[in-house]
Amino acid sequence: MSIPRATWFCIDIEANGPVPGLYDMVSLGATVVIDEQNGSRSIGDSFYMELKPCAPRFDSRAAAIHGLDQEQLRENGLSRKDAAEALADWVKTQTKEGTEPVFVGHNAPFDWSHIAYMYAEQNMPNPFGYKGLDTKAFSAGVLNLHWLDTGKEVLFERLGLPEEDKSQKHRADYDARVQAELLLALLNAQI
Repeated sequence: MSIPRATWFCIDIEANGPVPGLYDMVSLGATVVIDEQNGSRSIGDSFYMELKPCAPRFDSRAAAIHGLDQEQLRENGLSRKDAAEALADWVKTQTKEGTEPVFVGHNAPFDWSHIAYMYAEQNMPNPFGYKGLDTKAFSAGVLNLHWLDTGKEVLFERLGLPEEDKSQKHRADYDARVQAELLLALLNAQI
């Protein structure tokens, strides 16, 4: 039996532009993947939040991808401080005793940079530390693919996963759940 070392947090964010600070992260979805004592793995709970936009720039093309209503976000979204606290609290409650929380993203540099910025801006510790696991890079190694061939469509076909529901794609909660299914398949495919 292996002793679990990590609790995996599959994170997806939607943003109003390409970089944190200048553009807002406006939603975040997270889904837990748990390593069990018996060596099995399972998908656990999910988390979702929307944030108030407050950054100096706005890219209408990026906002069109996620389709979130900016006025609704201004009225009902969480402040960055409240969002950072809510995510940190949720990660703490979901992290299995004796393990470390690990940030997982599909194109993790994008999503992780927004999370890292949020915590740095609030002068709070990032619950994931300074690193994250990129499922694109992980899949390149596990499936012996070129990095440029690590799009979800190729990976889902290679791993026998169902196609994404195009009507829900780019919803942070849906994308985080799909990424959890992808991570689970990659972890189980490891040699």
